[in-house]
Amino acid sequence: MNQDGQDGRGGALPAGLVALALGGFGIGLTEFGIVGLLPEIARDFAVTEAVAGHLVSGYALSVAVGAIALTAALARVERKRVLLGLVVLFIAGNLISALAPTYGVMLTGRVVAALCHGAFFGVGAVVASEMVPENRKAGAISLMFAGLTVANVVGVPFGTFVGQQLGWRATFWAITAIGVLTLAGIQVLVRRTPAPPSAGLRSELGVLRRPQVLLSALVSVLTFGGLVGAYTYIAFTLTEVSGFAASAVPWLLLLFGVGTFLGNLAGGRAADRNLDGSLIGIIAALVVVLGAFALTASVAWVAVVAMFLLGAVGFATAPGLQLRIMQFAGDAPTVASGTNIAALNVGNAVGAWLGGLTIAAGLGFVSPLWAGAGLAAAALVVVVPASYRARRADARAVAVVGPSVRPHVPAP
Repeated sequence: MNQDGQDGRGGALPAGLVALALGGFGIGLTEFGIVGLLPEIARDFAVTEAVAGHLVSGYALSVAVGAIALTAALARVERKRVLLGLVVLFIAGNLISALAPTYGVMLTGRVVAALCHGAFFGVGAVVASEMVPENRKAGAISLMFAGLTVANVVGVPFGTFVGQQLGWRATFWAITAIGVLTLAGIQVLVRRTPAPPSAGLRSELGVLRRPQVLLSALVSVLTFGGLVGAYTYIAFTLTEVSGFAASAVPWLLLLFGVGTFLGNLAGGRAADRNLDGSLIGIIAALVVVLGAFALTASVAWVAVVAMFLLGAVGFATAPGLQLRIMQFAGDAPTVASGTNIAALNVGNAVGAWLGGLTIAAGLGFVSPLWAGAGLAAAALVVVVPASYRARRADARAVAVVGPSVRPHVPAP
């Protein structure tokens, strides 16, 4: 039985996963909901497109800091209390954004809200994985991340539509209300558990010295850097290159969101079957999709198809990236999980910064797609040899301890 009273082998969905998905929805809406509103926010605060993009990259950097610092600092605290406290921080940050009188205050609100993001998903991924048997862990993590992808399917296009009709501040007021509902959902649906054992902060952080943990984090940085770097400026690409009206952007983002939802679930199942093999194949597909989109962005109907594929292929990597780093840090999974969330968001920041740099350099609104393809290709260059080293380490371990044991240890 898992901590929510389910046997984890099928049937009813563990109630705790529903609560975690609800939290993921609110946080995902905060992270990506601003993308479709960047043109309106840039005009309101009289800043350039690249400066407006800092609201995405600044958020991502704050996520990276919170993911490691808060996750490690709260490693000995009972996990439900951690999740509730993080949601309170989330609500406060979105209130600041909704009321922001200047760009600087808006950026501050984004930073405050982002501090909870990494730790929430880091702790939540461990809680989700403990609700189910070993062979369903990636699937459970993908269900937690389903809240994030549902935010892309429904929340982001709806938030963009609301922001365009009622002003972008209305979107942040709606996100604040979702935060309150999330707080109630976690209080009701997630059970309290004893504080997890910890060997101390230094020992917990020691997993960050393991080669495979660092390689996994680097793959996450490069993969999501490629994806989010392209996505951050996609509203400009669609309107300035593909020729769509601004009113069509929410519906195109909806296609991206449908892709993220389906890709995330499919990626979780693929990772449970063959973790590294599925990651390599999906990242290679991401390179192809980004490159093809860059080449054909001026063709409207192709751009429509590409939006769906970009979401599906990009987010299919998420469960595998999360599970891979946790497998190489079985003695400190919460810190490892938080480290991956930090890595994903460092990638978000790097991708958004690089995309903005290419636009500022006069390379056009299709250039973030090319930059994204380059980052994803670099991820492929890292993950292939890392997977080979991991397989060799597993083979040596089996030779020593026998075929029934697959230890969670890093490759040399």
